[in-house]
Amino acid sequence: MTDIPKLSEATFQLEVLESSLPVLVDFTAVWCGPCKMLDPILQQLAQSWQGKIKVVKLDVDDSPNLAMDYQIMGVPTLMLFKGGQPVERVTGYQPKDRLEKKFLPHLN
Repeated sequence: MTDIPKLSEATFQLEVLESSLPVLVDFTAVWCGPCKMLDPILQQLAQSWQGKIKVVKLDVDDSPNLAMDYQIMGVPTLMLFKGGQPVERVTGYQPKDRLEKKFLPHLN
């Protein structure tokens, strides 16, 4: 199982905005049921996309400023950053095939 690293406001700049790889950020919260349902799917994606994309988690309760900056209205919200810019976003629980369709085109 791939453990998905948890970011903070302090590490976001380096890990996401300055990353050479695209980064899929899971804006999440400990109290969020759909977020927990999404976890195993994200771990599978992190494993199958290893080397192509970085998958990280960000707790919106621990990082309220980033949640506001990126207008996160609900969790889970997945945002794909490329070259420091958000290029794609999905809010709410989605099945794996839908997430792959949404994010795969950006991995090339």
